[in-house]
Amino acid sequence: MWKHFAANSFSFLIIALIAFAGAIAWGERQYSEDGPLTDAVYFEVDRGATLTAVSEGLEAAGVISNATIFRLGARYTERQNDLRFGNYEIPAGVSMDQVMEILSSGAPSTFRYSATYVIRVQGEGEMRLRERLPGTGALEDIAVFSSSVETIPSAYTQLVDSGEPIVYRVSVPEGLTVWQIVEGMRGAEFLVDDVDELPEEGTLAPDTYEVARGTAISEILADMEEAQTEILVAAWAGRSDATPVETVQEALILASIVEKETGVSSEREQVAGVFANRMEQGIRLQTDPTIIYGESEGRGYLGRGIRQSELNNGDNPWNTYQIDGLPPTPIANPGRAAIEAAINPAETDYIYFVADGSGGHAFAETLAEHNRNVAAWRAIEAERAAQEN
Repeated sequence: MWKHFAANSFSFLIIALIAFAGAIAWGERQYSEDGPLTDAVYFEVDRGATLTAVSEGLEAAGVISNATIFRLGARYTERQNDLRFGNYEIPAGVSMDQVMEILSSGAPSTFRYSATYVIRVQGEGEMRLRERLPGTGALEDIAVFSSSVETIPSAYTQLVDSGEPIVYRVSVPEGLTVWQIVEGMRGAEFLVDDVDELPEEGTLAPDTYEVARGTAISEILADMEEAQTEILVAAWAGRSDATPVETVQEALILASIVEKETGVSSEREQVAGVFANRMEQGIRLQTDPTIIYGESEGRGYLGRGIRQSELNNGDNPWNTYQIDGLPPTPIANPGRAAIEAAINPAETDYIYFVADGSGGHAFAETLAEHNRNVAAWRAIEAERAAQEN
C-alpha cells in the first residue's frame, strides 16, 4: 500500500514539475514575444511609481497583455527596481521585455506634446503647441498664437486642462535685450512672474530652455546667467592677441554690438575685425544699434528709422557716433558665436561696412570705397520703396 502511495505521489510530483516548467516556458514566451500594441503610443512613468502601478497602466493602455507576467518577468530579469520616471514612446508590437528595457533605459523623455514659447523683439512671445505623431516622429501644429491674444485657443487650454504630459520650452533668440526677454516671459501663461529687478544687460545666454509649468521667471533667468558666465569664461580663456578688448566685460559689450550688427554667421568675425581696427586706430564705432538702445531706454527697438537729431544726441551715453570707444554697457544679450567672434576677430584691413541688400554687408578699406557701397545701398532702398508704393 505504501509503495502504491509513494508511486502515486512521485507521479504527481513529476506531473506538477512538468506543469510548472510548462508554465514558466509559457510565461517566458509571453514576456519575450511580440506584444498586442498595434500603433505606437506615449506612456508616462510617474516619479516614484511602483512596478505594480506601471504594469497595470501598461495593460490598461494596451501595451502589454498581462500585468502579472510583466512583473514576474521584470523580477526574473532582476530589473524590478530599474524603472526611470519620464515620458516614453512605445513602438507598436514590442514585447514586454522590450518595454521594460525602454522604461529602464534612462533615455531622455520623449513627449507627445510640446509647447515652445519664443520671445519676440517687441517684448512679446509666440506659443507653438505641437504634437509628435507616434511611430513617425513627425511634428504637427495644434495651436500657434501670440501672447497678446485676448483669447487663448481652446485646443491649447483643453489639452492643458486634460492633464496630458506637456514639455514646455522657452526659446530666447540672440540679440534681445534684458527688457525684451523679461517682458516676453511675463506674457507666458505657464510661468510665474516674480521679477522685481532686471538682470544686467548682456548677462543672459540666448538658448532654448526646458521648464516645468509653474516655473518662476527668476529661475530661468538664473540658469541663463549661469550659462552666459560659463560661455564667457571659456571664450576668454581662448582669446587671441588680435582682440581689442581688455576685460571680460568689454568683450561682452563688443559681442552685443556684433550680435546686433549682423545675423549672418559667416560675417561675425569680419564685423568684429572692423570694430577691432576702428578701436585700435581711434576711430569711433559709429554703429546704429547703440543709438537705438539708448534712445529706446534699453528696450532695443524704435519701430522706425533713426532721426538725425538722435545721431547728434550727445546726451545718449550709448551713442557711438558721439563717444569714443565702447558704450558703458552691452546693448543686448549676445550668443556664443558673437562672443567668440568679439574675442577672436578676423584679421582684416576693413574699416567700414554697410548693408548690401542681401541680408549681409559690403566691407571696405577706404572711405571712398565705403561711400560707393553706401550709394549702392541707398539705390536699393529707393527701388524697394518705389515697388512698395
